[in-house]
Amino acid sequence: MNVIETHVLTRRFGDFTAVNGVSLTLQEGEIFGLLGPNGAGKTTMIKMLTTLLPASSGSATVAGYDTASQAGMVRRSTGYVPQLLSADGNMTGYENLLIFAKIFDLPPAVREERIATLLEMMDLQDSASKMVKTYSGGMIRKLEIAQSVIHRPKVLFLDEPTVGLDPIARTSVWEHIQRLRHEFNTTILLTTHYMEEADDLCNRIAIMHQGQIAAIGSPHELKASVNGGTASLDDVFTHYAGTAIEEMGGSYIQTSRTRINARRVG
Repeated sequence: MNVIETHVLTRRFGDFTAVNGVSLTLQEGEIFGLLGPNGAGKTTMIKMLTTLLPASSGSATVAGYDTASQAGMVRRSTGYVPQLLSADGNMTGYENLLIFAKIFDLPPAVREERIATLLEMMDLQDSASKMVKTYSGGMIRKLEIAQSVIHRPKVLFLDEPTVGLDPIARTSVWEHIQRLRHEFNTTILLTTHYMEEADDLCNRIAIMHQGQIAAIGSPHELKASVNGGTASLDDVFTHYAGTAIEEMGGSYIQTSRTRINARRVG
């Protein structure tokens, strides 16, 4: 079953085309990685699929709903964790989750059950009454993911979910994301600049370059397509995106937005 379908999806900003005629399908329950250098169109894609930006042309359906004509139903069927912090540091973890439960109109009895379940699932039950500004980076990310899935969405969008986290916190976040996927059969679309993360976690990967899909396939298929099958995913990225990971310096890994996020959650 296809949970996301796009047909020649395009987004223009004046004379600049950020996403250029992208056609994709995502299947139920898969983890799909969207990779590419800064400006490739990844975040713009996510914003169109979550109805935060209208498409200039083309169409998309998410969880069976049209993003243009059924935006409200798309929002109720999706969760979104952006790069920048979405949790309120001046509230407790419980209070943050309660606000999201109310936003999605969960009945009072359901709210409490969902909040308790997610706090336990994310190993945050002992910190539920603490102010979020006292949380570690990994704890904040897990809380934000809990916020985004409190309404049990069919699709979860993660825009660089582990940026700025140390390796132990990254591993912990991904263990909990995998648990959500298995328990609720959630389809996950993520962006990341950690190639080993994409290699280990994603069922399929699309590499974007200048607003278009330059390559798509499983990590194994993509690595088999470069250097006679001896390539790493870093090699694949360089081949299709035209930019080596280590060369992206100020334009991708160290963008100002990433620095701000890393500083705040680190």
